[in-house]
Amino acid sequence: MNLLKIENLHAFYGKSHVLHGVSLEVNQGEIVALLGRNGSGRSTTAKAIMGLVDCKGSLLWKGQQIRDKKAFEIAHMGIGYVPESRDIFPTLTVQQNLLLGQKSARKAGRWSFDDMYQMFPRLKERAHTEAGVLSGGEQQMLTLCRTLMGDPELIIIDEPTEGLAPKIVELVGDYLKVLKDRGISVLLIEQKLTIAMAISDRALVMGHGSIVFEGTPDELRADSYIRKEWLEV
Repeated sequence: MNLLKIENLHAFYGKSHVLHGVSLEVNQGEIVALLGRNGSGRSTTAKAIMGLVDCKGSLLWKGQQIRDKKAFEIAHMGIGYVPESRDIFPTLTVQQNLLLGQKSARKAGRWSFDDMYQMFPRLKERAHTEAGVLSGGEQQMLTLCRTLMGDPELIIIDEPTEGLAPKIVELVGDYLKVLKDRGISVLLIEQKLTIAMAISDRALVMGHGSIVFEGTPDELRADSYIRKEWLEV
């Protein structure tokens, strides 16, 4: 089933025209990697989906137009967003951060505190620690888990492995596979080809605000021109 369908999306920062007719879709239970160099338009695409930048074009969520909705309305419809900046609440504990992520205290979602702590035992150890003193890897885990507590059907994750040690990168990859196993779709914005190619069903490559490639990870591996022209530094 088609969850998110974007057609001919243009986005702007003031007079600066950043996205030029982006079209993509994410289906239920699918991990789609959005790849590209810095400045290619990947993060702007995520922000446009979440109603955080001015845009034109079609943004359909389960067939409903969400382009003019506010970010909190979009989140309540079932789209979770983990920005690159992580945006934890530094003076609140790990447990309090997770509590704030819950969509409703009255209605149980498909994820519990126990799920989070089982997936990331390190967070359980630090449940009553202020989030601001956690390591970068722990803060990334916390942001991912807090977003999940909102019970999204699709989660957009911007550069989850940025600045993380290789072992933690592997852990994040395993975590994303768990999401897929639970039927959650993922739009993964990533620069590291290794993790994206290992876990995604489809890969999209962006360059200069447009999609320049769409295919399977194997097709991208076989396309040396695209990799050299749009991905390799």
